[in-house]
This record gives sequence, C-alpha cells and structure tokens, in this order.
Amino acid sequence: MTIIAKLKVRAGQENAFEAAASEMVEYVKTSEPGTRTYILHKSTADSREYLFYEVYVDQAAAATHGGSEQMMKFLGAAQGLLEGHPEIGMYEELIGKK
Repeated sequence: MTIIAKLKVRAGQENAFEAAASEMVEYVKTSEPGTRTYILHKSTADSREYLFYEVYVDQAAAATHGGSEQMMKFLGAAQGLLEGHPEIGMYEELIGKK
C-alpha cells in the first residue's frame, strides 16, 4: 500500500513544518516496522508545497501509522502551519523497479 500526501504550508511556516515533519520521520524510522518507505519531499517549483511518499507492507501497517499517538501529535502541530487540507491518495503497487 502506498500513500501520497500533498501539503501546502502557510508562508513563513516552512521551518516549523519541517521541524515537526522531522520528528514524525524519526518516529517512523524507529517505531514502525511495517513502514517500508516514509520520505518527505519539497517541491522544486513551490517552496511551500510538500509531499510525503509512504509505502506500507499492508493496510494494517498504514492504519497503525495513521492512528499512532505520534501522528496525532504531528497533525496537531501541522494544523496551524498548513494552508488548507492535505490532499491524500492511496495506491496499490502494480509494476516497477525496486
């Protein structure tokens, strides 16, 4: 299962968002064995646009991530930093190179 989350950060809040996101990434690295990939990207065209690329072993692992206390903390911190709501898409892997 792959999740793509696009987020737009309010002007001047980029550093605060990146700090909160960094805490989230560190948590995932150490506490979520069902998360294969969890990478934050920053747009090259718009410095306020970010994208999380997330790959989970299965839907249960994605649900564990989404319901974690750390995710609730991150969402609480990000709420005041974001412009609008995140755009989230869920995908199923078909073909490719690893």
